[in-house]
Amino acid sequence: MKTPACAHLSHIHSVTASGTGCTECVEMGARWVHLRECLECGHVGCCDSSEHTHATKHYLKSKHPIMHSIEPGESWKYCYIDELMWE
Repeated sequence: MKTPACAHLSHIHSVTASGTGCTECVEMGARWVHLRECLECGHVGCCDSSEHTHATKHYLKSKHPIMHSIEPGESWKYCYIDELMWE
């Protein structure tokens, strides 16, 4: 799939994941459905299907626009600002 006209590609960096699970869920003893990693800082948060939606909360707090799935077999990215998803 071709990369869309996302105006925020400069926010993608080589990052190190903050952990192997949702950082906040691990701290609070909660569960998650799927994991997303911020491509600006490496924060790992849970998806919007999870109870606490920490990936989106990370975007709202940090304004880091691009996340990607770190689920096995998935390679898509999502820009919150442009509301674009691509592989």
